[in-house]
Formats: sequence, C-alpha cells, structure tokens
Amino acid sequence: MALYIGLISGTSVDAIDAVLCDISSSSRRSINLLNTLSLPYPQSLQDELLKFGKLQYQGDSIDQLGRLDHQVGQYFAEAVKLLLENSPCEARDIVGIGSHGQTVRHRPKADHPFTLQIGDANIIAAQTGITTVADFRRKDMAFGGQGAPFAPAFHQAFFADESELRAVVNLGGIANVTVLRQGKDTIGFDTGPANTLMDQWINKHQGLAYDKQGQWALTGSIIQPLLDDLLSEAYFDTLAPKSTGCEYFNLDWLEPYIKASYAPEDVQRTLLELTALTVYKDITRYISLGTVYICGGGAHNKALLGRLQELLLPIKVETTDVLGINPDWVEAMAFAWFARQTLNRETVDLKSITGARENTIIGGIYHP
Repeated sequence: MALYIGLISGTSVDAIDAVLCDISSSSRRSINLLNTLSLPYPQSLQDELLKFGKLQYQGDSIDQLGRLDHQVGQYFAEAVKLLLENSPCEARDIVGIGSHGQTVRHRPKADHPFTLQIGDANIIAAQTGITTVADFRRKDMAFGGQGAPFAPAFHQAFFADESELRAVVNLGGIANVTVLRQGKDTIGFDTGPANTLMDQWINKHQGLAYDKQGQWALTGSIIQPLLDDLLSEAYFDTLAPKSTGCEYFNLDWLEPYIKASYAPEDVQRTLLELTALTVYKDITRYISLGTVYICGGGAHNKALLGRLQELLLPIKVETTDVLGINPDWVEAMAFAWFARQTLNRETVDLKSITGARENTIIGGIYHP
C-alpha cells in the first residue's frame, strides 16, 4: 500500500474536505478511496475568509493574512488528525499529504500574474508529523500557466477511456471542464460560475447555504433579458486556456444587472440557466457524442443536471458514481495524487490545460 491524504477547501469556504487514498502508481484506476472527512470551518473564520477574499477587511491586511494563514493551517492539520482517528492506519503509515489550501486570490491575467492559497503547510507538517506537499498553483504559474484548473490532469489519469469520448465537469463554486479525446491532448478550463452565484443568491434571500437539488430555482422562471446581460460577459467567449474564480463571479458582479422588478426565485432560475448554458457551450466546442461525468457539489443539484442533460443530448450526463468514485471527493483525491506525483518526482502535464510551457513537478515539499 502507498497511503496519501488529500486536502482541499473550495471557493464556497464552508469546509475542508479530506480523503485517505491508497495510490499504488500513477497509472489509470490505481487509486482506492479508504476514508473521507468534511470538517466545517467555524462560522467566524468562514466570515473572515470571505471578507478577506472580497477586500472587505479592516486594518493591516498583512497582519490579517498572516493570522488567517496560520488559522487555516491549524484547521487543515486538525482535519488530518480527525481523518486518521477513524482510519485503520497511523500518521507514520502515510507517505504524504497533498494540501491545496484555501484560495484567497487568483489573478492569472494581472500585469504580474499570481495566485495565493493559504493554510501554512509548515504547520500541517509539524502538527501531523507527515510530509506535506503544497503551493501547487504558483509552480504552474512560474512556468507560464494560469495556475488553474488542475483537476483535469487527474481526470486524464483516472477517467480517460479509449472506448468512448468523455468530458468531466467539476461543479464546485466555479465550473471546470475536462475534455478527454482519444489521441489528442487533454483540454481543461474554467467555464465560469457553477454554484457560487446560486449559493450567494439563496443565502441573501433565503438564509440558506445552498439551493437543495435546485428546488428553489424550479419555482422561478428564466428572465431572458437578465440572462442575455449575464451571457454578454467577455469571459464566456474566451477560448482555453482560461481560469477564473469567485473573487470575480460574485454578488458584486451580479447585482448591477438586477432590477427591482425581478423576483428572487426568477433570478435563481436564471442563474441556474447561466451555469447550464456556459457549461454546455464549452463542452460542445469539442465533443458532440459520448458521456459527460459530473463531480463536485453540483452533482447533487438535480435541476441543474436535468437541464444539462436536456441541452447536451445526445451526449449522456452521469455522475462519477457510475465510475465508482463518489463525486463529492474527486477534487480532494486529485490533490492526494498530486502529492504522490511530486514525492515520486513525476511530472504533471498541464500544457494544454493551464498553458504551462512544459511538464513540471508541481508543489513544494514541507518535512515535519
């Protein structure tokens, strides 16, 4: 056995997802998910992270960044400890941890492009006693890449199949698509918002964290003028490689388009349609047959999946459950695999995904 732990907290900033995997090699289907854990952030820390991400902090921003980096690192370490408490192994049995961290800024198109994920890996390594690999995205940017998305490289390794055309769609806060085509480079990119706008809108109007199965959206109707306005966003017509984040697609981006006459449930239905149409448009640039496999939190939004199936026919829409991988844990599993690649000095090919100049060994290694 070769045991690795993957850690990630997504753009919703609600919890840390942790997985324990046995990864015997980097070859296809050589990963076995042994245990999982989701550790919610305390509400106070979640609020601080969201405010920091939206530039709503008060006082010395460097002090605040340092404090948040430390706190998030402690919670990531705690997630590892709790995961191992209910696992048939101990810290000394783990080869390494792959920690994505918490993204607080992603600026791939800035004059000096950068991305920043916090959650001090020194703290994770020190408090768990396990070698930790982190800071993956900045290495990709150093080689000319956009720093995102990374999941497509994992999708290529574990979901590609010579018998059919496949695409994998991760519906997190942001939607990213991986196109797996026989004999051609893997293509992966962010299409735009997945859950982030719907989550923020229902939280504002209903006080809920998310729209369960898209039920609230289904009570509304599409506002066509609003949808047309939203689809005029230049990002949606940009070709890959491209990446974005919730620091761009958020309520500050949305609210200038909202009129007082718009019913909140109609806006929610329109936001669901925005996600479905932008995913559909980008997938069908590359494939017209095959199967689309959905992972991420949006895999539980039945209304969204139903709409995607309507749009994508004759392409089939399934969740990764049918491939034997729970859609909730795919992204955390990816970072366990990235840790395995780095610690074995094996490169990851992101050239056709992020635009990196060459295959690279990604991430930095932090020893306990």
